[in-house]
Amino acid sequence: ELEREARARAEQRRARLRHEAAVASAVASGARQLLAHVEVSLVRADQERTSAEAAKGERERGLAAERGRGRDLKGELDKLTDSVHRGEVLGAEKRLRIEQLETKALEELGVEPAGLVAEYGPDQPVPPSPAAEGEELPEDPEHPRNLPKAFVRTEQEKRLRSAERAYQQLGKVNPLALEEFSALEERHKFLSEQLEDLKKTRADLLQVIKEVDERVEQVFTEAYRDTAREFEGVFARLFPGGEGRLILTDPDNMLATGVDVEARPPGKKVKRLSLLSGGERSLTAVALLVSIFKARPSPFYVMDEVEAALDDTNLQRLIRIMEELQESSQLIVITHQKRTMEVADALYGVSMQGDGVSKVISQRLR
Repeated sequence: ELEREARARAEQRRARLRHEAAVASAVASGARQLLAHVEVSLVRADQERTSAEAAKGERERGLAAERGRGRDLKGELDKLTDSVHRGEVLGAEKRLRIEQLETKALEELGVEPAGLVAEYGPDQPVPPSPAAEGEELPEDPEHPRNLPKAFVRTEQEKRLRSAERAYQQLGKVNPLALEEFSALEERHKFLSEQLEDLKKTRADLLQVIKEVDERVEQVFTEAYRDTAREFEGVFARLFPGGEGRLILTDPDNMLATGVDVEARPPGKKVKRLSLLSGGERSLTAVALLVSIFKARPSPFYVMDEVEAALDDTNLQRLIRIMEELQESSQLIVITHQKRTMEVADALYGVSMQGDGVSKVISQRLR
């Protein structure tokens, strides 16, 4: 029984294998047929793809050509658009220029544009131009220079520019020129009279200045001579054995000359003040002042510590000169020198008492 069961199972397995083998055979047969169909389809698809790619390339080339043509057409369209726009702008400018010329013709010439074109249009002969500067016209009226000629734009534009330059040089016509000329003529007459008065006044002033200069020169010359004479005497008294004098820097021009002081104390060869000692310079300055006092006396003189740098000997000489000046004038001397105070008629000063309080005092000595 086991054997029968095993045979039955083996038979069933064989039957199943035969069925599977038949199925596999049928599948293999179908696969071979399908493979043949696939190969045919692949060949057909490859052919169709090749033809499609060729058609695609052709169409792409056509599209590129159309796009280039479109760009060219767009460039031409832009050029035409710009040309039309420029033409419109130029047309507007020309119309505006024509309107301005028509307005100018009406305002300046009083002629209608139609009449202006009819009489002076390019179809009309141009009359001969007037003679230029230095040019002599022929006497024969039939000479080509004296006959009208055809309109040539370049020549007429040249004549127009020349006429405009001459017109600009001429200037605008002033209808009030006569009135302005009368006013300017009257103003000119008035200014001329004023100018004559000024010239006369200037001449009078120059004469007065001349007289004043002459008088100043005369007075200065006399004062200089007197002062120079007195300076030599006073310097000799203050510096016994010395020599001093006044010298003009420009004797030929008394109004602009300067005065130099030469001083040579005894025992010295120098004459410049800058080389003298402080006391010598101070005494020389005092000698000059005293010389001026003697040359041109005054009712009173004020001196402020003129003898501060002097020693006793020079101070005594100055005091003797002060005593001479006292005979004809009053002297007010500010000093700290006791010997100068001794010759004074009155003293005025500030003194401090024992309590430390300053007090103004005066004392008449004579």
